[in-house]
Amino acid sequence: MENLRIPGPSPCPPEVLQAMARQMIDHRGVEFIKILDRVTVKLKQVFMTKNDLLTLTGSGTGGMEAMVVNMLSPGDRVLAVSIGSFGDRLITIARKFGADVVPMNVEWGQAADPDAIRKALHADPNIKAVLITHNETSTGVTNDLGAISSIVKGMDKLLLVDAISSMSSIKCPVDDWKLDVVASGAQKGWMVPPGLVFVSVSPEAWKAHANARMPRYYWDFTQARTLLEKGQTPWTPAISIVFAMDVALDMILKEGIDNVFTRHACSAKAAREGIKSLGLTLYGDEKHASNTVTAVNCPSGVEVKNLRKILREEHQVVIAGGQGKVEDSIFRIGHLGWVNEADIKNVILALKTALPKAGFTPKG
Repeated sequence: MENLRIPGPSPCPPEVLQAMARQMIDHRGVEFIKILDRVTVKLKQVFMTKNDLLTLTGSGTGGMEAMVVNMLSPGDRVLAVSIGSFGDRLITIARKFGADVVPMNVEWGQAADPDAIRKALHADPNIKAVLITHNETSTGVTNDLGAISSIVKGMDKLLLVDAISSMSSIKCPVDDWKLDVVASGAQKGWMVPPGLVFVSVSPEAWKAHANARMPRYYWDFTQARTLLEKGQTPWTPAISIVFAMDVALDMILKEGIDNVFTRHACSAKAAREGIKSLGLTLYGDEKHASNTVTAVNCPSGVEVKNLRKILREEHQVVIAGGQGKVEDSIFRIGHLGWVNEADIKNVILALKTALPKAGFTPKG
């Protein structure tokens, strides 16, 4: 079996895959209503929130679009903080729908400076909302969202958070941090295939939603909340993925969410220490290194595509290349969801063998 170590989709436990093998059921029927109600209750526990928790069918990018179109109107001035490819995507989405975006483009590999956000908000009192990525998988960096939220909410701004690759793997307590809208995607740390998006919506966010005028239909939160009160979704959901989530959430809660965070931290540490033991260097600021993906500078003389090919064909280890402007200069090791230290150590051992064939002699 392949050791799939990309930042998503992530591997699925056998129990989760088995849950998906069951026959379809009526998505307006009593059985599905009970399942969706269970999933919603368990999702709130992982999100650490009492806010409304909506389940939508789509990709993580759909969740990003849903946050924007449900909370903003054309012409609304927003501060969009980008530390990588997915932060840039959030900027693009907001602009497509007519937001007046003030971009804060942080050097790739670095985390956003909370004080810089404070200064930007002080300098422009017309800013209505802040858009930010919690965990940027393109660079392997996690923002200090708790500190950033304290500033943003202290200045009475709406905070929209892309937690697609962090929620369920990295601590992100929605209520404690007063996060207004938070989106996550099934294919990341939740241990299920792509197909669902989960969005928490605060009371303050609902007030903004009532006045938001960006066009929306499929992603309309009002529709989603109204149908959720009946245990349903507005449109036909990815039923098999809901089955999978029911089982995966039981696994997460049985392990204990704090234990899940610790397991991810240990796997990330194994990745970083293993990379350095080979004589390779980490991409970005290690003080803000992600616990779900490790980004590595590809050594001189080694082609990322060739290294990935050797790992895949000779070791059944699948890692990711870079994205955007670092596409050919870094590679990334995903360690989120169904993962432990042993999985990562196997990746390091495979790299130790593959690197010489790709043109680099590792240490040891």
